[in-house]
Amino acid sequence: MPTTTVTRTYLRMTSPTALRPRRDAPPHARVERVARCDVTLYRELYRAVGEHWHWHDRDAWSDERLAEHLAQHSVSVHVLTVHGETAGYFELQRHDDGDVEIVYFGLAPSFIGRGLGAYLLTAAVDEAWRLGATSVWLHTCTLDHPAALANYRARGFEPYHTEEYQTTIP
Repeated sequence: MPTTTVTRTYLRMTSPTALRPRRDAPPHARVERVARCDVTLYRELYRAVGEHWHWHDRDAWSDERLAEHLAQHSVSVHVLTVHGETAGYFELQRHDDGDVEIVYFGLAPSFIGRGLGAYLLTAAVDEAWRLGATSVWLHTCTLDHPAALANYRARGFEPYHTEEYQTTIP
């Protein structure tokens, strides 16, 4: 299989006042925290959102490892629904230094292009600050949706590091 060069960009927000929110969602859009996200639901969300963008890291995790991860007090999963249909999700993880990482974030393919990404990212950042974050960070790469980096920057995230790596795309 051929390899491709990927550029990963790390972005950070260091103050809640840096957020440029987008709160105008369709009337039937809701973001809710999953109180106890089980492995089956998590894998469904992960595949629905990430399969097209070559997300495979969590596929390599055993169910036991994933369950342990999801049970951590520092981890939360939040789901976006529109008219009751799963439209996207984000996962947050609070680190020991006080930073909150947006570990995974995205929309299911049929919901892309409706302005929901900006709305969901605003919800993720709001929740991170509610958790008492000292800063909020995430990373994206050139395998993600072409508008991902622009959305992060439009919400107020600033790049602070880039790196390149080689990967094989099946």
